Amino acid sequence: MTATVFIIVFLVLLVGIVLYVVGIYNKLVTLKNRFKNAFAQIEVQLKRRHDLIPNLVETAKGAMAHERETLEAVISARNAAASALPAAAGDPSNAGAMQNLAGAEGALNGAMGRLFAVMEAYPDLKTSTQMSGIMEELTSTENKVAFSRQAFNDSVTAYNTFRQSFPPVFFASFLGHSTDASLLEFADSEQIQEAPKVSF
Repeated sequence: MTATVFIIVFLVLLVGIVLYVVGIYNKLVTLKNRFKNAFAQIEVQLKRRHDLIPNLVETAKGAMAHERETLEAVISARNAAASALPAAAGDPSNAGAMQNLAGAEGALNGAMGRLFAVMEAYPDLKTSTQMSGIMEELTSTENKVAFSRQAFNDSVTAYNTFRQSFPPVFFASFLGHSTDASLLEFADSEQIQEAPKVSF
């Protein structure tokens, strides 16, 4: 009789532990899917930003014929950022891909800042309704990028905190969640959080 009770208690404990580990696994998967979804929102906004930049450069090109080097630097930085996006979107938990994207977006932001500074010297651009429309869209997109990035970083922090907490930390590696996810922080984050300001 004692052996039977012992076996029943052992089986109940074993089932309890298995259910607890399954609960940890499900929570890790849920939190990982949340930050992946949050990155998908960033991806949409960055693609929109990348699509607007050639329009901006094309519109500015007519008035800024002598600023070819600045315009080419913006397009080159835009192409580098667009190329870095798919790897990060494919695996937002990949620290290297996130660093490459952050670096490329920081370089793009720097090139855009130089373009906006040069644009101040061209009054024809300030009165262009086409340029004004593109700038409004770009400003709106920059705000959405900043908002989406904050939501993504919040989701990553929630995932990392749960993964590192006790007792999930003991099971995370075994369950396929061996590393922390990386935050997305642009090198020039203050400029990106505040959308570019050009007075028209």
